[in-house]
Amino acid sequence: MSERPPEAPPIDRKLMRPGMRVVVAVSGGADSVALLRRLMEAAPEIGLVLSVAHVHHGIRGVEADVDAEFVSSLAAVHGLVYRRHDVDTPAAARENRQTIEEAARNLRYAWFRELLEQGGADAVATAHTMDDQAETVLHKLLRGAWTEGLSGIHPVIQCARGAILRPFLGAGRSEIEVWLRQIGQAWREDATNADTSFTRNRLRHELLPMLAQYNPQIHSQLANMATLARDEEAYWQAELSRILPGLLLPGKPVRGGGRATSTHPDEASVAMEIERLPPSAAVRRRVLRAAARQLGTALNFDQTERIMAMLTPGGSRRQQLTAELYAERGPRELRLVKRKG
Repeated sequence: MSERPPEAPPIDRKLMRPGMRVVVAVSGGADSVALLRRLMEAAPEIGLVLSVAHVHHGIRGVEADVDAEFVSSLAAVHGLVYRRHDVDTPAAARENRQTIEEAARNLRYAWFRELLEQGGADAVATAHTMDDQAETVLHKLLRGAWTEGLSGIHPVIQCARGAILRPFLGAGRSEIEVWLRQIGQAWREDATNADTSFTRNRLRHELLPMLAQYNPQIHSQLANMATLARDEEAYWQAELSRILPGLLLPGKPVRGGGRATSTHPDEASVAMEIERLPPSAAVRRRVLRAAARQLGTALNFDQTERIMAMLTPGGSRRQQLTAELYAERGPRELRLVKRKG
Protein backbone atom coordinates (compact mmCIF):
# COMPACT_ATOMS: atom_id res chain seq x y z
CA MET A 1 0.00 0.00 0.00
CA SER A 2 1.51 3.34 -1.09
CA GLU A 3 2.06 6.08 1.47
CA ARG A 4 -0.44 8.92 1.24
CA PRO A 5 1.22 12.13 -0.03
CA PRO A 6 1.27 15.07 2.41
CA GLU A 7 -1.68 17.42 2.14
CA ALA A 8 -0.50 20.66 0.59
CA PRO A 9 -1.78 24.05 1.80
CA PRO A 10 -4.36 25.52 -0.61
CA ILE A 11 -3.64 28.20 -3.19
CA ASP A 12 -6.28 30.28 -4.92
CA ARG A 13 -5.99 29.26 -8.57
CA LYS A 14 -8.78 31.62 -9.61
CA LEU A 15 -6.31 34.48 -9.33
CA MET A 16 -4.14 33.07 -12.10
CA ARG A 17 -4.54 32.35 -15.80
CA PRO A 18 -2.64 30.30 -18.38
CA GLY A 19 0.47 32.04 -19.66
CA MET A 20 0.68 34.42 -16.70
CA ARG A 21 4.23 35.49 -15.80
CA VAL A 22 4.33 35.51 -12.00
CA VAL A 23 7.15 36.90 -9.90
CA VAL A 24 7.05 35.18 -6.50
CA ALA A 25 8.20 37.40 -3.63
CA VAL A 26 10.34 35.13 -1.43
CA SER A 27 11.83 36.36 1.83
CA GLY A 28 13.15 32.94 2.78
CA GLY A 29 10.58 32.43 5.53
CA ALA A 30 8.24 29.44 5.67
CA ASP A 31 5.24 31.17 4.09
CA SER A 32 7.03 32.50 1.02
CA VAL A 33 9.08 29.34 0.49
CA ALA A 34 5.89 27.27 0.67
CA LEU A 35 4.12 29.58 -1.77
CA LEU A 36 6.97 29.18 -4.25
CA ARG A 37 6.88 25.39 -3.94
CA ARG A 38 3.09 25.27 -4.30
CA LEU A 39 3.15 27.52 -7.36
CA MET A 40 5.91 25.40 -8.86
CA GLU A 41 3.65 22.37 -8.44
CA ALA A 42 0.71 24.16 -10.02
CA ALA A 43 2.64 25.93 -12.77
CA PRO A 44 2.53 23.09 -15.34
CA GLU A 45 -1.21 22.57 -14.78
CA ILE A 46 -2.16 26.25 -14.89
CA GLY A 47 0.49 27.31 -17.38
CA LEU A 48 2.47 29.78 -15.27
CA VAL A 49 5.91 31.22 -15.94
CA LEU A 50 7.58 31.73 -12.56
CA SER A 51 10.52 33.75 -11.32
CA VAL A 52 11.75 34.74 -7.85
CA ALA A 53 12.18 38.19 -6.27
CA HIS A 54 13.89 38.96 -2.96
CA VAL A 55 14.21 42.28 -1.10
CA HIS A 56 17.24 42.82 1.14
CA HIS A 57 15.99 45.45 3.58
CA GLY A 58 19.37 46.35 5.05
CA ILE A 59 18.27 45.90 8.65
CA ARG A 60 19.45 42.48 9.85
CA GLY A 61 23.10 42.38 8.88
CA VAL A 62 24.60 38.95 8.27
CA GLU A 63 21.26 37.19 8.83
CA ALA A 64 19.73 39.13 5.94
CA ASP A 65 22.73 38.29 3.75
CA VAL A 66 22.21 34.60 4.49
CA ASP A 67 18.50 34.91 3.72
CA ALA A 68 19.32 36.37 0.31
CA GLU A 69 21.82 33.59 -0.40
CA PHE A 70 19.27 30.98 0.66
CA VAL A 71 16.59 32.36 -1.70
CA SER A 72 19.13 32.69 -4.54
CA SER A 73 20.14 29.05 -4.10
CA LEU A 74 16.51 27.93 -3.92
CA ALA A 75 15.75 29.68 -7.21
CA ALA A 76 18.89 28.23 -8.83
CA VAL A 77 18.06 24.67 -7.73
CA HIS A 78 14.73 24.92 -9.51
CA GLY A 79 16.04 26.77 -12.54
CA LEU A 80 14.15 30.00 -11.86
CA VAL A 81 15.24 33.53 -12.67
CA TYR A 82 16.25 35.36 -9.47
CA ARG A 83 16.00 39.10 -8.84
CA ARG A 84 17.41 40.81 -5.77
CA HIS A 85 16.67 44.37 -4.68
CA ASP A 86 18.68 46.09 -1.93
CA VAL A 87 17.16 48.98 0.02
CA ASP A 88 18.12 51.07 3.06
CA THR A 89 15.02 50.71 5.21
CA PRO A 90 16.29 52.62 8.28
CA ALA A 91 17.18 55.63 6.11
CA ALA A 92 13.77 55.56 4.42
CA ALA A 93 12.04 55.30 7.81
CA ARG A 94 13.91 58.35 9.11
CA GLU A 95 13.35 60.38 5.95
CA ASN A 96 9.62 59.65 5.78
CA ARG A 97 9.00 59.55 9.54
CA GLN A 98 7.75 55.97 9.36
CA THR A 99 8.20 52.89 11.48
CA ILE A 100 10.66 50.31 10.20
CA GLU A 101 7.70 48.06 9.33
CA GLU A 102 5.97 50.78 7.31
CA ALA A 103 9.12 51.79 5.48
CA ALA A 104 10.01 48.17 4.64
CA ARG A 105 6.54 47.50 3.27
CA ASN A 106 6.48 50.67 1.18
CA LEU A 107 9.91 49.92 -0.27
CA ARG A 108 8.89 46.35 -1.15
CA TYR A 109 5.72 47.37 -2.88
CA ALA A 110 7.39 50.20 -4.73
CA TRP A 111 9.76 47.65 -6.24
CA PHE A 112 6.96 45.20 -6.99
CA ARG A 113 5.14 47.91 -8.93
CA GLU A 114 8.38 48.79 -10.70
CA LEU A 115 8.77 45.18 -11.80
CA LEU A 116 5.27 45.23 -13.21
CA GLU A 117 5.80 48.60 -14.90
CA GLN A 118 8.87 47.27 -16.64
CA GLY A 119 6.62 44.77 -18.39
CA GLY A 120 8.60 41.67 -17.52
CA ALA A 121 5.80 40.18 -15.41
CA ASP A 122 2.02 40.10 -15.26
CA ALA A 123 1.79 39.67 -11.49
CA VAL A 124 3.74 39.58 -8.26
CA ALA A 125 2.62 36.93 -5.77
CA THR A 126 3.11 37.53 -2.05
CA ALA A 127 2.75 34.90 0.66
CA HIS A 128 0.19 36.48 2.97
CA THR A 129 -1.65 33.75 4.88
CA MET A 130 -4.84 33.40 6.88
CA ASP A 131 -2.80 34.19 9.98
CA ASP A 132 -1.58 37.43 8.40
CA GLN A 133 -5.17 38.25 7.53
CA ALA A 134 -6.34 37.65 11.09
CA GLU A 135 -3.51 39.78 12.51
CA THR A 136 -4.29 42.59 10.07
CA VAL A 137 -8.03 42.63 10.79
CA LEU A 138 -7.44 42.57 14.56
CA HIS A 139 -4.87 45.35 14.28
CA LYS A 140 -7.27 47.48 12.23
CA LEU A 141 -10.11 46.78 14.66
CA LEU A 142 -8.03 47.89 17.61
CA ARG A 143 -7.12 51.10 15.80
CA GLY A 144 -10.77 51.92 15.11
CA ALA A 145 -10.98 51.09 11.41
CA TRP A 146 -14.06 51.61 9.26
CA THR A 147 -15.48 48.73 7.23
CA GLU A 148 -12.91 49.14 4.48
CA GLY A 149 -10.14 48.69 7.04
CA LEU A 150 -11.70 45.48 8.32
CA SER A 151 -11.52 44.12 4.76
CA GLY A 152 -7.88 43.46 5.63
CA ILE A 153 -5.52 42.04 3.02
CA HIS A 154 -7.13 41.91 -0.40
CA PRO A 155 -6.54 38.87 -2.64
CA VAL A 156 -5.74 41.16 -5.58
CA ILE A 157 -4.31 44.66 -5.83
CA GLN A 158 -4.68 46.03 -9.33
CA CYS A 159 -1.73 48.18 -10.38
CA ALA A 160 -1.30 50.53 -13.31
CA ARG A 161 0.16 47.54 -15.09
CA GLY A 162 -0.38 44.03 -13.78
CA ALA A 163 -1.44 43.02 -10.29
CA ILE A 164 -0.21 41.90 -6.89
CA LEU A 165 -1.73 38.57 -5.91
CA ARG A 166 -2.19 36.85 -2.55
CA PRO A 167 -2.95 33.20 -3.43
CA PHE A 168 -2.20 31.91 0.08
CA LEU A 169 -4.91 33.69 2.12
CA GLY A 170 -6.76 30.42 2.60
CA ALA A 171 -3.74 28.69 4.16
CA GLY A 172 -2.78 28.68 7.83
CA ARG A 173 0.79 29.16 9.02
CA SER A 174 0.82 25.93 11.02
CA GLU A 175 -0.31 23.77 8.08
CA ILE A 176 2.28 25.46 5.89
CA GLU A 177 5.11 24.55 8.25
CA VAL A 178 3.83 20.99 8.66
CA TRP A 179 3.78 20.55 4.87
CA LEU A 180 7.28 21.95 4.43
CA ARG A 181 8.62 19.50 7.00
CA GLN A 182 6.82 16.64 5.30
CA ILE A 183 8.38 17.40 1.93
CA GLY A 184 11.79 18.11 3.45
CA GLN A 185 11.95 21.76 2.42
CA ALA A 186 14.01 24.03 4.67
CA TRP A 187 13.26 27.69 5.30
CA ARG A 188 14.79 30.62 7.15
CA GLU A 189 13.58 31.96 10.49
CA ASP A 190 13.54 35.73 10.93
CA ALA A 191 14.48 36.49 14.54
CA THR A 192 12.60 39.80 14.40
CA ASN A 193 9.33 37.86 14.10
CA ALA A 194 9.68 37.04 17.81
CA ASP A 195 10.41 40.63 18.83
CA THR A 196 7.32 41.80 20.70
CA SER A 197 8.37 45.43 20.51
CA PHE A 198 6.58 45.30 17.15
CA THR A 199 2.81 45.59 17.43
CA ARG A 200 2.09 42.85 14.91
CA ASN A 201 4.29 40.42 16.83
CA ARG A 202 2.47 41.19 20.07
CA LEU A 203 -0.80 40.42 18.33
CA ARG A 204 0.65 37.19 16.94
CA HIS A 205 2.34 35.88 20.06
CA GLU A 206 0.22 37.33 22.86
CA LEU A 207 -3.26 38.55 21.95
CA LEU A 208 -4.34 36.03 19.32
CA PRO A 209 -3.32 33.00 21.42
CA MET A 210 -5.33 34.49 24.29
CA LEU A 211 -8.36 34.99 22.02
CA ALA A 212 -7.97 31.42 20.78
CA GLN A 213 -8.76 30.25 24.31
CA TYR A 214 -12.24 31.73 23.81
CA ASN A 215 -12.58 30.67 20.17
CA PRO A 216 -10.08 28.17 18.69
CA GLN A 217 -11.25 29.26 15.22
CA ILE A 218 -10.35 32.91 15.80
CA HIS A 219 -8.03 33.09 12.77
CA SER A 220 -10.62 31.81 10.34
CA GLN A 221 -13.35 33.92 11.97
CA LEU A 222 -11.32 37.10 11.50
CA ALA A 223 -10.49 36.05 7.93
CA ASN A 224 -14.22 35.53 7.30
CA MET A 225 -14.90 39.01 8.67
CA ALA A 226 -12.41 40.38 6.16
CA THR A 227 -14.25 38.67 3.30
CA LEU A 228 -17.60 40.03 4.47
CA ALA A 229 -16.19 43.54 4.90
CA ARG A 230 -14.56 43.42 1.47
CA ASP A 231 -17.82 42.44 -0.22
CA GLU A 232 -19.74 45.08 1.74
CA GLU A 233 -17.22 47.71 0.73
CA ALA A 234 -17.46 46.75 -2.94
CA TYR A 235 -21.23 47.19 -2.77
CA TRP A 236 -20.92 50.58 -1.09
CA GLN A 237 -18.37 51.86 -3.57
CA ALA A 238 -20.71 50.99 -6.44
CA GLU A 239 -23.63 52.62 -4.61
CA LEU A 240 -21.65 55.78 -3.88
CA SER A 241 -20.57 56.06 -7.51
CA ARG A 242 -24.27 56.07 -8.37
CA ILE A 243 -25.57 58.58 -5.81
CA LEU A 244 -22.71 61.01 -5.12
CA PRO A 245 -22.89 62.98 -8.39
CA GLY A 246 -26.42 64.07 -7.46
CA LEU A 247 -25.59 64.88 -3.83
CA LEU A 248 -22.23 66.63 -3.67
CA LEU A 249 -22.05 70.20 -4.96
CA PRO A 250 -19.01 72.46 -5.37
CA GLY A 251 -18.66 75.74 -3.49
CA LYS A 252 -21.76 77.58 -2.28
CA PRO A 253 -24.97 78.93 -3.87
CA VAL A 254 -25.17 82.52 -5.11
CA ARG A 255 -28.13 84.83 -5.68
CA GLY A 256 -29.81 84.30 -9.02
CA GLY A 257 -28.86 80.66 -9.17
CA GLY A 258 -25.65 78.83 -9.80
CA ARG A 259 -22.73 78.21 -7.47
CA ALA A 260 -19.49 79.97 -6.70
CA THR A 261 -16.23 78.33 -5.73
CA SER A 262 -13.59 80.10 -3.69
CA THR A 263 -10.82 81.85 -5.58
CA HIS A 264 -8.58 81.58 -2.54
CA PRO A 265 -5.73 79.20 -3.49
CA ASP A 266 -5.75 77.55 -0.07
CA GLU A 267 -9.51 77.04 0.29
CA ALA A 268 -11.80 74.38 -1.11
CA SER A 269 -15.30 73.31 -0.19
CA VAL A 270 -18.02 70.83 -1.02
CA ALA A 271 -21.70 71.04 -0.09
CA MET A 272 -24.84 68.93 0.00
CA GLU A 273 -28.53 69.85 0.19
CA ILE A 274 -29.79 68.55 3.50
CA GLU A 275 -33.26 67.59 2.29
CA ARG A 276 -31.77 65.48 -0.49
CA LEU A 277 -29.64 63.39 1.86
CA PRO A 278 -31.10 59.90 2.35
CA PRO A 279 -32.46 59.36 5.88
CA SER A 280 -30.32 56.27 6.44
CA ALA A 281 -27.48 56.92 8.91
CA ALA A 282 -25.33 54.38 7.05
CA VAL A 283 -25.69 56.28 3.78
CA ARG A 284 -25.18 59.67 5.40
CA ARG A 285 -21.92 58.60 7.01
CA ARG A 286 -20.66 57.34 3.67
CA VAL A 287 -21.64 60.56 1.91
CA LEU A 288 -19.98 62.74 4.55
CA ARG A 289 -16.77 60.75 4.44
CA ALA A 290 -16.77 60.83 0.63
CA ALA A 291 -17.22 64.60 0.73
CA ALA A 292 -14.25 64.97 3.07
CA ARG A 293 -12.14 62.75 0.82
CA GLN A 294 -12.82 65.13 -2.04
CA LEU A 295 -11.08 67.74 0.09
CA GLY A 296 -8.18 65.41 0.83
CA THR A 297 -9.22 64.62 4.41
CA ALA A 298 -10.14 61.35 6.11
CA LEU A 299 -12.78 61.69 8.82
CA ASN A 300 -12.63 59.54 11.93
CA PHE A 301 -15.72 58.25 13.74
CA ASP A 302 -15.97 61.13 16.23
CA GLN A 303 -15.65 63.79 13.52
CA THR A 304 -18.26 62.06 11.39
CA GLU A 305 -20.72 61.85 14.29
CA ARG A 306 -20.27 65.52 15.05
CA ILE A 307 -21.30 66.35 11.49
CA MET A 308 -24.17 63.87 11.68
CA ALA A 309 -25.47 65.73 14.75
CA MET A 310 -25.51 68.95 12.73
CA LEU A 311 -28.11 67.37 10.43
CA THR A 312 -30.60 66.89 13.27
CA PRO A 313 -33.09 69.54 14.44
CA GLY A 314 -31.35 71.94 16.78
CA GLY A 315 -27.91 70.82 15.66
CA SER A 316 -25.00 73.24 15.80
CA ARG A 317 -24.30 75.56 12.89
CA ARG A 318 -20.55 75.08 12.82
CA GLN A 319 -18.05 72.47 13.87
CA GLN A 320 -14.26 72.82 13.68
CA LEU A 321 -13.16 69.29 12.84
CA THR A 322 -9.42 69.70 12.32
CA ALA A 323 -7.04 72.63 12.19
CA GLU A 324 -7.92 73.02 8.49
CA LEU A 325 -11.38 71.48 8.10
CA TYR A 326 -14.71 72.77 9.41
CA ALA A 327 -18.38 72.07 8.72
CA GLU A 328 -21.08 74.72 8.54
CA ARG A 329 -24.82 74.44 8.16
CA GLY A 330 -27.04 76.94 6.41
CA PRO A 331 -30.83 76.94 5.95
CA ARG A 332 -30.66 74.34 3.17
CA GLU A 333 -27.10 73.11 2.88
CA LEU A 334 -24.29 71.56 4.84
CA ARG A 335 -20.81 72.54 3.67
CA LEU A 336 -17.37 71.13 4.44
CA VAL A 337 -14.64 73.72 4.03
CA LYS A 338 -10.90 73.12 4.05
CA ARG A 339 -8.74 76.19 4.51
CA LYS A 340 -4.98 76.13 4.96
CA GLY A 341 -3.18 78.71 6.99
